Amino acid sequence: MLAAVRRYFRKQILEDKQGLEQGGDAHALQLAATALLMEVARVDSDSRNPVELETIAAGIRGKFDLSEDETREVMALARAEADESVSYFGFTALINEHFGAEQKERLVELMWRVTAADGRVHAHQEALVRKVADLLYVPHSTYIRAKVRVLDHPG
Repeated sequence: MLAAVRRYFRKQILEDKQGLEQGGDAHALQLAATALLMEVARVDSDSRNPVELETIAAGIRGKFDLSEDETREVMALARAEADESVSYFGFTALINEHFGAEQKERLVELMWRVTAADGRVHAHQEALVRKVADLLYVPHSTYIRAKVRVLDHPG
């Protein structure tokens, strides 16, 4: 399955090369980011929580300027990939290659929004967000600012 995801990225990267060079939210990386968000939703005891899933859908629609159909397609692909993946490295490596510091911070903040969407912060979700932030080389102070923004101003 990871090979299919890589082919999808390569195709999207070639089609959206200009967007990558301009530093915008690269449409090509939507699946990697969404897979990480789906994993955050999966690690708590209620992996199909509709509030968390809607938070993911709204987040990726806004961040990547996706239609409803594109959002559903990306979430389905990301769910399958997250269910089969044994490592976050493939996702984070692609993000590290193409996202700047601000984009990574926004992704960490969105991960926190998914974590807090159901009104509870589960220890496993918090640990996953921290782990991914480390893999994305997000400074601890940035991680904390994102967490505080979400927990102090939910929704």
